[in-house]
Amino acid sequence: MACIVNFSAITQPKPQPCFASLPASTSSHRSNSPKLQTSHLSFASNNSRISLRYDRTLAVSPPRETLLSKAPNFMIVAAANKPEPLKIMISGAPASGKGTQCELITQKYGLVHVAAGDLLRAEVAAGSENGRRAKQFMEKGQLVPDEIVVMMVKERLLRPDAHKNGWLLDGYPRSSSQAIALKEFGFEPDLFILLDVAEDTLVERVVGRRLDPVTGKIYHLKYSPPETEEIAARLTQRFDDTEEKVKLRLRTHHQNVEAVLSMYKDITVKVNGNLSKNDVFAKIDNVLDELLEQRKAGSGYLEANKA
Repeated sequence: MACIVNFSAITQPKPQPCFASLPASTSSHRSNSPKLQTSHLSFASNNSRISLRYDRTLAVSPPRETLLSKAPNFMIVAAANKPEPLKIMISGAPASGKGTQCELITQKYGLVHVAAGDLLRAEVAAGSENGRRAKQFMEKGQLVPDEIVVMMVKERLLRPDAHKNGWLLDGYPRSSSQAIALKEFGFEPDLFILLDVAEDTLVERVVGRRLDPVTGKIYHLKYSPPETEEIAARLTQRFDDTEEKVKLRLRTHHQNVEAVLSMYKDITVKVNGNLSKNDVFAKIDNVLDELLEQRKAGSGYLEANKA
């Protein structure tokens, strides 16, 4: 016999509270086993009787002490507004180790590394408006005007990643006019790091530098010599890595830095760059950590750490 059942016409039992069927005497000693409640529905269709069973499992809450023992252990460190990301400028003479420290800083703190020279080359390669303007001067062997470079830096610092993660401005600004232009655009650092290295050490570092034209790797005849004689035989030296030209570059650098330092004297930290790269970074790291802690305390920032 064929029979058609209209399930929409079947009324399910009205849900009951989870513990409605539990005796009062068990309220303080509930079992952790779920309770199965069974209901029967039946109706007749002509000469046939159809019976449906409706099962419902009543969930029983485990004891409070069980819940607490399984709950993750959180330690509240702080709460409220997340502190603003770091905005750092770093300056150093040629061969001061600035590039190495920038790499270490960005690795730990996730800041966006912005170097004017890299921006300039990237804009020229991309053929952007700023790049085309800069290329005209570069092809003539002239310095690119400040207004072009400042616009490149400005546009890079306005990108979302720099706004979200903070930025590390490498070797820029190099003059008071560049610093003033950045300030007018609203870019002011939290900290200005100056790598202080003795001039004799700088000259020794520069004059001993060599470039592998095959791999692009930089070596130093004293501090980082090439691994093999084959590599040593093909190393080249930059035309301006001579003692005379290095001293001229250092003189220009010192003049520019003095002008820039007058803008950032209240937030400048001098770091002894004569030390090993790890020791130099340890000093920078301590300063940045302290700055972050002060910022967190000032903003009332809280974060939950899982113990």
